[in-house]
Amino acid sequence: MTAMKNLHDLYVEQLKDLYSAETQLVEALPKMAQAASNPELQQGFLKHLAQTQQQVQRLETVFDDLGMTPGGHTCKAMQGLIAEGNEMIQEQAAPEVKDAGLIACAQRVEHYEIAGYGTVARYAEVLGQQGHLEVLRVTENEEKATDKELTMLAETINQAAARA
Repeated sequence: MTAMKNLHDLYVEQLKDLYSAETQLVEALPKMAQAASNPELQQGFLKHLAQTQQQVQRLETVFDDLGMTPGGHTCKAMQGLIAEGNEMIQEQAAPEVKDAGLIACAQRVEHYEIAGYGTVARYAEVLGQQGHLEVLRVTENEEKATDKELTMLAETINQAAARA
């Protein structure tokens, strides 16, 4: 762990955290899709997988621009969120109830990512990294859109879970 002397150092550390989070999510989303019984939820997870892979590439371009590599950091928060998702996958539950639980886990992930991207976008703005700001805002907006899609799916899935 290196000392953070200024906002730029913090910015890089937070970008590495997001990179770790996204790469962990690339591994977790197929498992969540497989565990879901609702076809729309399965497709939503797979759509977000493709999006997450693009988000990883965007972060790699930011690191390229900084002349740095993105590795060397593990996002412990995402490890915990994914562990909770894995617990839900293992639950012996009615399919609709498991789907509702998977949505809850996924939305926790989205909220973490929204907060993370909002933070680094603001740092990029303060640091005068306009190109980075634009890239990071695209991802932040994708995370917000995914959260809204999950909320819409939850409306019907939660009703089905209540009837289970």
